[in-house]
Amino acid sequence: MIALLILLIPLLGGIISFGAGTNKKLVSLVFTFSTALLLTLVLLALTCFKQPALSAFSAPWLQGVGSSFSLSLDPLASVLCLLTAIVYFLLALYMLEKPIERSAAFYGWLLLAQAGMMGVFLATDGLLFYFFWELALIPMYFLSSIWGGPRRIAVTFKFFIYTFLGSVLLLAGLIYLQSLTPEKSFALDALLKVKLTTAQQSWLLWLLLPAFAIKLPMFPFHTWQPDTYEEAPTPVTLVLSAVMVKMGILGILRWLLPIFPIAAYQWGDVIMGLSIAGIVYASLIAWRQDDLKRLVAYSSIAHIGLMTAAAFAANVTSLQGLCFQLFSHGINILGMWLLVDLIERNTGTRKISALGGIAQHSPVLTIFMLIIALANIALPLTNGFVGELLMFTGLLATKSNYFLVLTVAAGLGIILSAVYTLGMIRSVFFGQPNSVTAQPITLSLLEQLVLLIIVVLILFFGFFPQPLLDVTAQYTDQLFRQVDISYLFRKF
Repeated sequence: MIALLILLIPLLGGIISFGAGTNKKLVSLVFTFSTALLLTLVLLALTCFKQPALSAFSAPWLQGVGSSFSLSLDPLASVLCLLTAIVYFLLALYMLEKPIERSAAFYGWLLLAQAGMMGVFLATDGLLFYFFWELALIPMYFLSSIWGGPRRIAVTFKFFIYTFLGSVLLLAGLIYLQSLTPEKSFALDALLKVKLTTAQQSWLLWLLLPAFAIKLPMFPFHTWQPDTYEEAPTPVTLVLSAVMVKMGILGILRWLLPIFPIAAYQWGDVIMGLSIAGIVYASLIAWRQDDLKRLVAYSSIAHIGLMTAAAFAANVTSLQGLCFQLFSHGINILGMWLLVDLIERNTGTRKISALGGIAQHSPVLTIFMLIIALANIALPLTNGFVGELLMFTGLLATKSNYFLVLTVAAGLGIILSAVYTLGMIRSVFFGQPNSVTAQPITLSLLEQLVLLIIVVLILFFGFFPQPLLDVTAQYTDQLFRQVDISYLFRKF
């Protein structure tokens, strides 16, 4: 029942927002209340109501095609729902004092997008998963095309076409899998029991993978991302980068690896190679950027590349590091986007070459940037370090013959990440102020509160990662048993 409530709160909040008309205070209140209520519910589900009976919901839906409205708040969904709830709540606090044109529609679409993403994380029925996968895309299309920058129409159309084509392939693969189940069911349990030949697993993996790779985005399916992140309004970019990309990782972990484990092993070197090539490529491109938004966008591609490689390394350590990093990356990239937005709002530019000397008159902003940026490059004692350490350890332990090359290449990306991030901090915050940065950047109490919460989360999980690791420990053990190639070959 809790899973259903997690879905209904943003859905109802979005409908109420649309009905609020021009009453901006009411719209802002609805958005803030909805996000606060959802965060409270998710926290209660993780701490007080852990019983399986409370965490799942199932009801008849499209019985004629073997589909049910089945939701489950399993450990993976718990981490992603918690991340989504935190991101939206902090976004609500941050936007509380910011003017938004046509705010009723803006916040309404944002809440509907949240409902769609929560549905993706919770769904345990293939057709329901696809339904929410598409539902999450539609609000993002309207948000980007209406409230975006000068090139928003062309960029949003490209984003929509990319993701829609991947979704069509996803639907075709799910329908084929459903046809192979004895009971003709879309239920995840039924799909996991389908006996597929190695050849079937291979072509089905490549049929479903593009949908997840585009959403991540994974190299070379990434070309929509930098332009979309640049042109979309900051709240939309923030949701896309901190939360929506995690839909792709969830798709791999829940719908790809367990159903096609042998194909994932056979093609693992290729997919890990593409992922790590994306790390190096995106890091080199980020190094040359003069736009803060594009720099953060390419850095996100690099971080996602490491997470994708960790998924296909497919051992307990890499999978646990990946689950931890899903949360950490969302928190860190949230902080980076908010800081970029604050700099742009106060200086009128995102150009790194036009900025400088901010630290001399804005020490509070500088301290926040240093902590969040260093977490983003995985400095020890920050949350980013824990996940990346586990993922690198998992890469070294992978069964690939090229494990050393893959790990060294991924490590190069981490070095480049430090180079361009520290270079950005030096150029933007140090040196002498100029005409653009002459005025101090004063943070409101709400802005300071939001950034402080992000810093607390960074440091808490950097010093005490075990609570989050405990949430996913049982799940990663179970997933490893489903994809452990040694066990599968003995079984066959």
